[in-house]
Order: sequence, then structure tokens, then C-alpha cells
Amino acid sequence: MNVTYLGRVEYAPTFEAMKQFTASAADAPSDQLWLCEHPGVFTLGLAGKPEHVLAAGDIPVVPTDRGGQVTYHGPGQVVAYPLIDLKSRAIFVKEYVHRLEEAAIRTLASFGVTGHRLAGAPGIYVRLDDPFSHAMLTQRPQHRVPGSPAPKPDFTGLGKIAALGIKVSNHRAYHGLSLNVAMDLEPFSRINPCGYPSLTTVDLSTIGVSASCDDAAHELAKQLTRLLQG
Repeated sequence: MNVTYLGRVEYAPTFEAMKQFTASAADAPSDQLWLCEHPGVFTLGLAGKPEHVLAAGDIPVVPTDRGGQVTYHGPGQVVAYPLIDLKSRAIFVKEYVHRLEEAAIRTLASFGVTGHRLAGAPGIYVRLDDPFSHAMLTQRPQHRVPGSPAPKPDFTGLGKIAALGIKVSNHRAYHGLSLNVAMDLEPFSRINPCGYPSLTTVDLSTIGVSASCDDAAHELAKQLTRLLQG
């Protein structure tokens, strides 16, 4: 997998480049992992409802073809885009999502932070009262009867620190995940993040961890490369 650090790049052309790469993947030399930051932008997934954008103001809203609802990207947030062939790696979509989340969890652990999965809500969360605690959440995903609905997520005491949204076309995945490092979190108050009113969003900085986006990007790239080997 070729890893490329793009720096700070506009969202829309990066989105178009992902689609073009995926469409021409048969001619591509290998799978890719792009890491970057974006200038401030709200992105609206396929399930996104415009009413979840409460007050965009001067921040553009860009419709996109990933799954999920609305989220915010901005400076101080690391965004990772694995552009990979899931079939050749024998990775099913559900397992792929699990591995993306695991990469975020391991990256957070490298900074001493404990990330958690939450039942009914993709992404990674931290305890607001003690983000370094290893105690398991009562709201964590657990086995349930096949075919039964996912539980309603309970965000009590939690802040979201990593979000993910993917698109799979002809077994090839694009889009990916974002990790909040040291950013202006105010724009998250202008939306219902991921479609959830009043969901608290945090970054490493606000929970007391000093880290650069470069350090976080390199660690996240290392974890993704390991976990996506197939």
C-alpha cells in the first residue's frame, strides 16, 4: 500500500480524485492510503438530512457519496482515505469498518487515550470524565440476536473523537475516517454531528493531550497499514 501525505487540501477535488482513482483502479499500480487535513467544510453523506445542518454560515456544505450523515472536517483534524480492493484482501465490509475503528483505537492508545466503540453508533468515543480510563463502557457493542435492531446509542458521558464513513464500489473502498487532534470544535455546534442532536465532539487537545497532526497522521498510517494487510 502506497502511503501519501497530502498536507492541507480542499475537500471537493480530493473527493473527485478518490472517485477517479477507484474508477480506474484496474490500471492502478497498487492500493493507496492518503492522509490529509481539509479547510473547514461540512460533508453530507448519502443518508444525510439537510435539517441536520443547523447554521452552516460561511462554511461550505458538500454532498458526498459516503455512508452516514453530516460531519465537519477542518484544520487540526487528520483524515485518512484508504483506497483499497477489499476482495483481494478478503475483507468483508463489516470487518473493514471494524478495522478502521481499531486503527483509531490503537492510534489513541499510542497517546495514552482509551478509545471506545459504542453500540448503535459507528466511530470512536472517549470518556469525558476520564479519557485515560480502561474501564469498559456499559454501552459497548455486545452480541445480539441476528436480525435484531441495533440499540439506540447512549452518549451519556462520552465525546466523539473519530468518525468514519465509507463507500464501496465493485469491491473497492474509498472515503475513510477522521481523527480530531487539535482543532476549532465550534463548527460542530452548527450541525447535529452524524445526525445526533447535542452529541459532544472532542479532540486530543481538549482532553489534555498535546500532539501534532503530523505525529497523529504517521501513527494512524502505521496502524492502518498493519490492519489492512488482509
